[in-house]
Amino acid sequence: MDGEIIKHLFEKKEYYEYLKENSEWIKILKRNKYRYKDFLNFVKKKYKLRTQDKINNALNKASMLSEVLSNIK
Repeated sequence: MDGEIIKHLFEKKEYYEYLKENSEWIKILKRNKYRYKDFLNFVKKKYKLRTQDKINNALNKASMLSEVLSNIK
């Protein structure tokens, strides 16, 4: 695996933890370092780290708060 990829993996806890649990991506990244973006997208989707996931989470929290406040009155 490329040194820059390894450095980046140690900086991002989620990516490193995922690799510890699922070693198939280690094989893929050793064979082809250009699949690193695919790996990042896969982990972001799995752990819901994408921007759209964060927006949906914020909207769900706002909706829940609105329901709670409407039930208090």
